[in-house]
Formats: sequence, C-alpha cells, structure tokens
Amino acid sequence: MGTTQLSEKIRQRILEKLIRIYGDAAGRQTASQLITLLEEVGGGGKQPYQLSEKDVVLITYADQVQQDNEAPLNTLRRFLIETIHPIINSVHILPFYPYSSDDGFSVIDYMAVHPAFGTWEDVRQLGEKFRLMFDAVFNHISVKSAWFQGFLRGEAPYRDYFIHFEAMPPKELIDKVVRPRALPLFTEFDTANGKRFVWTTFSDDQVDLNYANPKVLLEMVKVLLFYIEQGAALIRLDAIAFLWKELGTSCIHLEQTHLVIQLMRDVLDAVAPYALLITETNVPHKENISYFGDGHNEAQMVYQFPLPPLVLHTLHT
Repeated sequence: MGTTQLSEKIRQRILEKLIRIYGDAAGRQTASQLITLLEEVGGGGKQPYQLSEKDVVLITYADQVQQDNEAPLNTLRRFLIETIHPIINSVHILPFYPYSSDDGFSVIDYMAVHPAFGTWEDVRQLGEKFRLMFDAVFNHISVKSAWFQGFLRGEAPYRDYFIHFEAMPPKELIDKVVRPRALPLFTEFDTANGKRFVWTTFSDDQVDLNYANPKVLLEMVKVLLFYIEQGAALIRLDAIAFLWKELGTSCIHLEQTHLVIQLMRDVLDAVAPYALLITETNVPHKENISYFGDGHNEAQMVYQFPLPPLVLHTLHT
C-alpha cells in the first residue's frame, strides 16, 4: 500500500459518523486523525470483490491439521491445497492470535500469531491460494493483554481503555443489559487506583473495550488495517452487537454500534475495497439483517446460524 488522497465523499462520510458518535469537537478531531492515518496507509489497488455461488468458505482452527516438526499453519496450507483447492476458495482461520481462554476469543495480542501455530509468513502463504477470513475480536480483550495490565497499573492511556466503576452499578440498570452468557456483567479488579468494577460481557478473562474513548476506536482501526496488510480479504466482526455500552439501555444493537461498523466499511471502501465485512451477531433474523444497514453502507454479509444445518437438512430430505 502507498499513500493516497481520500475523496471528499469518503472524508465527509467519516466526519459525519464521528460527529454523531462523539459530538462536534471530539468527532472532528478523531476524523482528522483517522483521515491522516488512512492517507498514510493508502489504497491496495484492487477492485471490489463480487461474491457469487462459487464462493465457499471453510472454517477451521489454525491447528486443526498437524504434522510432527511442522508449524500447524503450514501443515494446514499443504493439506487444503491437496484436498479442497480450488473447489473451496476461501478459508476462515478461527482466532490464531496469542490468547488466554475461550478457544482463542480472549486475545492477548491482536497483532501477533500464536507461536504454537506459526508466523505471519505462514498466514500470508495460505493467502496465496485462498481468500482469507480473519476474526476481529474487537468487543473485548484478554485480562493478560498489555492494555489491561497497563490499566491495572494505572498507566496512561490505558486508564480509559475499559469501562469501569468505583462501585457496582445499581441492579436495575444491570438487569436491562442483554446478556449472551449467564455470568456476572462486572468483574472486580484491584488496580493502582483502588478497586474497580470492570465490564466483562463474556467472562472474567475478557474485558470489554471502551469505544466511548475515541483513542480505542483509532487503535482498533489500526488493527483492522493491519489484518488487511497481512492478507485478510474478509473480516468477521465477532460479538459486534455488544460493542457500545450505555447503562440504562439494553447495550445491544445501539446506534453507535451500527455507526462504528459503517465507519469500518468506509475505511475498507477507501483503502481496500476488495475486503468484506461479516457481522457475527447470533440474534433473531430481523435484528440480524439490520447489520446490512441500507444494503450498501454496513456489512456485506451477516452470519445466520440456522442456515448451515438447514442446508444439510434440505439436502438430506
């Protein structure tokens, strides 16, 4: 990628969304920073990708196929080339980053490959034969991550990277929050600034990121761009429906969440129009398809969990 000049249309779309999310002053400042970042990254030079019935995505863990004395990602590449290429043209590698729990979905470092699986070079080589889907686990991060450890020590800028309170919020507010798991919404941690109750939607090992802080959004856009640079052609937005939190609301499908996804679509349209967004929401159909936006401004695909078993049932019966 090289430097590029964003069109006025893209600039305006970015500015308008960030003002709606953060207000006028913070929105304008964040838009300026984001536009500078995108112009430094530049465009990939590829045209938008048109999906068809010929696109088939295989989902797999990085270490699903193993061979002694060989990195699993390299073994996976050889196995897939020998067995399913080119009939299946895309591969979704489930989280292959360093992690601490939840089968990879408690990410310690977004920009690293778990050393037990291989290297970024192994990932890029797989991408030479297949279109790759990466997981963007952007709702939360591991308690063992450098960001959260910095928060515990009271270090800037991490003090505001997470959602935390000095006292447990009132039960009537907590009860309004839609929960994906039957676990406590807040986890108590000892920090350099005293005890804090930190928002943990999925588990006490997975702390939610604070997107009300524009710095967090910018950091995650950097991660998104890094994945594109490493060969991702599809980005799966994990647990994205819970991205924005406001006590007193359900904290699912909030307007700001949709605006952040639309902003990610603007980013990819500007610098990598061939890359596609897929939202993973696992909600009823009407809510699920809301992540298409107007059909052009949000995700290009949405997960529909009943579809695979229904397809198999149809073929069987």
